[in-house]
Amino acid sequence: MTSPSSDPIDSLILDLLEWIGPQPRAYGDVIEAWRTSCPRLPVWEEANDRGFVERHHRDDGGPCVSVTALGRQFLADHRAGSKPRSGDHA
Repeated sequence: MTSPSSDPIDSLILDLLEWIGPQPRAYGDVIEAWRTSCPRLPVWEEANDRGFVERHHRDDGGPCVSVTALGRQFLADHRAGSKPRSGDHA
């Protein structure tokens, strides 16, 4: 597997997964912060394709996004020993 430091998409996917965090985030917030029109940096699309995030509905009916077990494992494998950063995507 390519190390995240050598693959900008992997590094950005790790940032996305950390940004979403352990609790679901509103789908609109995730898309607003992470959508891109750059075909060379398809972070959201790649995270979806790899099964690292899932979209579902909260009890109140609003769409939200969560990190999947596969996404949590990807984080653990690549950011072992580091603490998730707080704050928003820059």
